[in-house]
Amino acid sequence: MLKFVKGYMESIEGVATYPMISLLIFFVFFALLFWWVFTASKAYIKEVSELPLEENNQSKL
Repeated sequence: MLKFVKGYMESIEGVATYPMISLLIFFVFFALLFWWVFTASKAYIKEVSELPLEENNQSKL
C-alpha cells in the first residue's frame, strides 16, 4: 500500500513544494502567535482570564 502511495506521489510534478509551503504556513502562524503573546496587554490578558468566573456570562440552556 505504501509503495503505491509513494510511487503515485513521485509521479506528480512539483510535489516537493507542498511540504515546504505547509512548513512555512506552520512557522509563520506560530511566530505570529508567539509575537502576539509577548506583546499583548497585561490588562487584556487579565480581563480574558476572568471571563469564565463571571456569573452574568452564564448561557441559559
